[in-house]
Amino acid sequence: MPASLSQAVLFIDGYNMIGIWPRLRDKRDRDGLEMARRHLIEDLVNYSAFLGLDARLVFDAYYQDTPCVKEIITKNLSVYYTEFGQTADTYIEISCAVLRYELRSLKRRLIVATSDRAQQLTVLGYGAEWMSALQLSSDIESTFRQCERQHKTGKKTSSRFLANSLAPEAQKRLAQMRMGH
Repeated sequence: MPASLSQAVLFIDGYNMIGIWPRLRDKRDRDGLEMARRHLIEDLVNYSAFLGLDARLVFDAYYQDTPCVKEIITKNLSVYYTEFGQTADTYIEISCAVLRYELRSLKRRLIVATSDRAQQLTVLGYGAEWMSALQLSSDIESTFRQCERQHKTGKKTSSRFLANSLAPEAQKRLAQMRMGH
């Protein structure tokens, strides 16, 4: 994704991501759908915070007799479970239709991550940008590696002693003080 994503609204088709992203697909097959959902949410918490996105992860509750539920995970990530009879695709398309003018007036981007071809065409018609679920998974992994590199280079010393992080001249002076000089 380009660097100018701050405050972009990103809709993610959750089950589409789980089905496309090999790591999550393996997690789903090995540990169940709930664990795959948790890992996707955790990945999106970090990704959305790092990039300053307004990420909205949408899961189908199509066959469950429940109302639409919104969970605010962080200030950058919300999770939506659709209501009975509504697909994630429909929810995302309606949201794009509702938000397009508001976001355009605020000069905010609207992006949808899915690999569903029909949905791609629909959301493009609403002025949203599209990215594949595989591209989003690649971007998330790349961002994670970038954060790790920044974290590693930010560490100056692996020693737990404060004196070791001082300049050599200060260390020398401290040693003299300890010896009574």
